[in-house]
Amino acid sequence: MKIHLCAVGRLRAGPERAMVADYLDRFGKTGRALGLGPAIEHEFDDKTRQGMQAEAELLARAIPAGALIVTLDERGRLLSSPEFAAHLAKWRDSGRQDVAMVIGGADGIDPALRARADLSISFGAMVWPHRLVRVMLAEQLYRAATILAGLPYHRS
Repeated sequence: MKIHLCAVGRLRAGPERAMVADYLDRFGKTGRALGLGPAIEHEFDDKTRQGMQAEAELLARAIPAGALIVTLDERGRLLSSPEFAAHLAKWRDSGRQDVAMVIGGADGIDPALRARADLSISFGAMVWPHRLVRVMLAEQLYRAATILAGLPYHRS
């Protein structure tokens, strides 16, 4: 099952880029035997600054036809890491080929795109910069793979 990270904003060279690359590499290696991955990044800049609707149009182009859509949104559900892992396993086991994880820009995700989501998740009541959300999502993907593989990375 391929994971598509669809995000507004490009990560330049620096600590966030390095962390995302590291966690997605770990996810790919750990998830392969579990039928998870690879994780593919789709980054978009709305250079015209036309707002959420324009960003949503860019993001929608990256979502494969038939993909399950997960938005990262402050209004989303709070999930524990084991719950997130269970969702990934359920989607994989139900035959999903693609899951699109959508991260909006500074103003969030356009309501029309948010309404298309099969699941909306939150990393807490605080608002996080989209660059950090991408790092946290990459880490949670790796953590989910280790949980499903029975590895000791996750300690609860």
